[in-house]
Amino acid sequence: MINSFVRVPDERHYWLTNGRIPSCFLTQETTLPPISSLQRFPHQEDLVEVNVEIKAGVISSITDLSTTPPPDRPKINLGQGLIWPCFVDMHTHLDKGHTWPRSPNPDGTFMGALNSVYQDHHHWNHEELLHRMEFGLKCSYAHGTQAIRTHLDSFGELGRINFEVFDELRRRWRDLIHLQAVCLVSLEYFLTPAAEALAQLVAQFQGVLGGVAYMNEHLVDQLDQAFTLAKRYGLNLDFHTDESLNPEDMTLRYVAEAALRHDFQGDITCGHCCSLSVQSPDTVETTLALVKAANIGIVSLPSCNLYLQDRQPTQTPRYRGVTLLHEIHQREISVAVASDNCRDPFYAYGDHDGLDVFKQAVRIGHLDRPFGHWPRSLTSRPANLMGLPHLGTVTPGTSADLICFKARTLNELVARTQSDRVIIRQGKQIDTTLPDYQELDMLF
Repeated sequence: MINSFVRVPDERHYWLTNGRIPSCFLTQETTLPPISSLQRFPHQEDLVEVNVEIKAGVISSITDLSTTPPPDRPKINLGQGLIWPCFVDMHTHLDKGHTWPRSPNPDGTFMGALNSVYQDHHHWNHEELLHRMEFGLKCSYAHGTQAIRTHLDSFGELGRINFEVFDELRRRWRDLIHLQAVCLVSLEYFLTPAAEALAQLVAQFQGVLGGVAYMNEHLVDQLDQAFTLAKRYGLNLDFHTDESLNPEDMTLRYVAEAALRHDFQGDITCGHCCSLSVQSPDTVETTLALVKAANIGIVSLPSCNLYLQDRQPTQTPRYRGVTLLHEIHQREISVAVASDNCRDPFYAYGDHDGLDVFKQAVRIGHLDRPFGHWPRSLTSRPANLMGLPHLGTVTPGTSADLICFKARTLNELVARTQSDRVIIRQGKQIDTTLPDYQELDMLF
């Protein structure tokens, strides 16, 4: 537990004192007064000062500072540091992760990434995938993530290998990280004879049916078949949509229309949605009205989209490639942010760190005036989209899965790396030592 700013005792019953919690993490039943010193800046911060009682791995109570913890219980003074719930990262690609040393993107473009991954597939056997994917889980856990949804390349036999590796990891990590898997194919795959077997494979491993939607003359038929199979096997859906800056790309709208056409009652998530950022207000309004009616959740991947979109040789990018986060939220559509790729051809960087994702999203999407509800975009909101409503809040009666930061405000949180954060899982402080990249050398 290197460089943590406080030490949590190995006790069943203790108190975290003198901490601060963004009010968006608290349920309506928890009413605490705001921090008086920050009342001058209500447009920036909305924090409350708290003491948090932890007993037998569960948050027992949350009180304001006027409540004095009993003298016979250990007390950890956080020095006004922030308390967050653990992160929920609902759009990742663990199977691609950490292939960059072997298969870098030759030109930094989306097509360059796609070709590099396809060429790298021949390395993806059971042991190789297991090693890289578990490395990603070790990073995620050490940074404070408690739930992950990963997309898995699923063409042909690779799909079975990927899901079997995922299932092995899900068993190994079942008490540490909640794992979900989504099959990933281009939607044309759903019009082939292999589509039924793919849906059966996803159902066998309690996964989510998904794919990449591209504008083409058969898109309606492709989506109809995906929705038909999802209903047949009782599966939720998660699509990659409009990962481009072409204003003519509007697969998100087609997904929403298909959901309404099929009266789909399961959960639907659409990721990326970049082309919304370059479309006319009327086009955006029509699409988002359909998304709202179809009850589709949106997940944005700011770091990866910023990396890939509008990349041209020897030219500075003009567009961010990030979807309309504010406008989506204003229409009461649930919107989350996630990490996406990590050290692979689609994104050369990253470390499976939810805080880094939040910080990048704040800077790229201007989520700080005010911060308001945006801390929920890496916690309770993706948890709800994943069907895990018990995660992502700081609520009495729930598991004490918390992150304690030395940062006293959200401004301080975003300004520094917070490498001395304390991760508490089921009431116990965990070792936050990251795995060494040398663990991957055997693969390359």
